[in-house]
Amino acid sequence: MASYSAQVNVIHKKFQNAVKRAKTKQTLNKAYSVHKKDHERLLKSHLREETVMINKAKKKLG
Repeated sequence: MASYSAQVNVIHKKFQNAVKRAKTKQTLNKAYSVHKKDHERLLKSHLREETVMINKAKKKLG
């Protein structure tokens, strides 16, 4: 799986391309909405992975 920062870069590149292509306010709003959902989904999974990692480390220590 790609690193978190690499995935963020992909999301941002996709968003910037959508903004450049947008010709109306509605398409800009839609591009932002999709971008925001992508970010939220990615962050949620990233934090879940880190929580699992921390819990494993705690079990090793105690």
